[in-house]
Amino acid sequence: MDIRIEKAEPHELKCKPDQNALGFGRYLTDHMFVMTYHADRGWHDAVIRKYQPFWLEPAAMVFHYGQAIFEGMKAFRGKDDQIRLFRPTANFERMNVSAARICMPSVPVADVLEALKQLLRLDQEWIPSAKGASLYIRPAMIATEPGLGVRPSKEYLFFIIKGPVGAYYPEGFNPVKIFVSDKYVRAVRGGVGEAKTAGNYAASIKAAVEAQQQGYTQVLWLDGIERRYVEEVGTSNIFFVIGDEVVTPSLSGSILPGITRDSALRLLRDWGLKVTERPTTIDEVIAAAKDGSLRESFGTGTAAVISPVGSLCYKGEQVIINGGKVGILSQRLFEELQSIQYGTRKDPYGWTVIV
Repeated sequence: MDIRIEKAEPHELKCKPDQNALGFGRYLTDHMFVMTYHADRGWHDAVIRKYQPFWLEPAAMVFHYGQAIFEGMKAFRGKDDQIRLFRPTANFERMNVSAARICMPSVPVADVLEALKQLLRLDQEWIPSAKGASLYIRPAMIATEPGLGVRPSKEYLFFIIKGPVGAYYPEGFNPVKIFVSDKYVRAVRGGVGEAKTAGNYAASIKAAVEAQQQGYTQVLWLDGIERRYVEEVGTSNIFFVIGDEVVTPSLSGSILPGITRDSALRLLRDWGLKVTERPTTIDEVIAAAKDGSLRESFGTGTAAVISPVGSLCYKGEQVIINGGKVGILSQRLFEELQSIQYGTRKDPYGWTVIV
C-alpha cells in the first residue's frame, strides 16, 4: 500500500501533557492515519496527516444504521527506549472478524500494521516514558455512504487515532467494585456481542451509569436469556479463582474474545495451573465467595491489562473477594504482562512487535 505522509506544520503541533497526570482518553496526538473504501475501488487514498475533523454528510449510513467497529491496543516505551506493540496483528485480525459480522470490508492487516508503525514513528515523542503509562491506539471503521435504507454501505472510512494514557480506572491497580446487572443485558447469542461494534457499548452505558451512581466501577453482565451465566465486564473479560481452579466463561458467541484474555490463559496454563473455560453461573460465584473458596477475581483487557476485583454486588447483596485485596495471581499476571509489554523481561511468545 502506498501511504502518503502529510506532516503537521510546527505551529500546528500540540503541547504535550504531564505524563504523571494523563488519565485515560483525554489527549490525542498530532497525527492520524486515514484510508477510504469504495466497493468499486477497494481501499485507497491512504494518508498519515495531522489530527483533524472529518466531513460527513448527515445521511452517512453510520449515523442511521450503526455500521461502526473499532479496536484498542497500546504502544509501550521500554527502559531501552524501544517502542513495542503488543499483539497488534491479533487486534487487526479480530477487527476483520467484527467487520464480517457487520457486513463491512476487511482491512489488509500487513498494510495497516505498517501504517501504524509509520504513524508511531512520526508521533514517537507522544509515547510516554512514565511508569505505567503508554500510548493508547484506536483503529476504527465507519460507514460513510450517504443514503437512507437499511443495507450495507458501499463506502467506508478507516482511521487510527491515539493518545497517551495512564491507568484506566481511578483506582489504578487497586481492586474495583463490580455491580452485577440482572436488569439489563449487553448481548445475546446470535447477536453482535462477539464483535467490537459501537452499538454494544451504547447498549452498556445506562447500566454503567446506574452502577457508578451507586459507587461501583463497572458492570458484570449476565447472559441475555436466563440471566444466570456470567459473561464479561463492560471493559474486560472476567476470571475467577475458585479453589485450585481458574475459571473464565467460555466464548459463547456473545462475549468478546479478548486478546489480553487469550494471553492470560496462555500464561496461566504455562504456569501449570488448572484453567477451565466453561459456563459459570453467578450463583456459583456468589456461593464460592460466601464459603471462602473464591480466592480472587480479576478482569483482563487492553485498557487496564489486569484489573483485580475486590467486591461484587448482586441483588442488593455485596460480597467481598480476598478481603478486598489484590490477589496473588492478579499481581503475577499484571507484572508478567507488563514486563513483556515494556521489554523488561524476555518475550518467549513473540507477542511484541518492535516499532
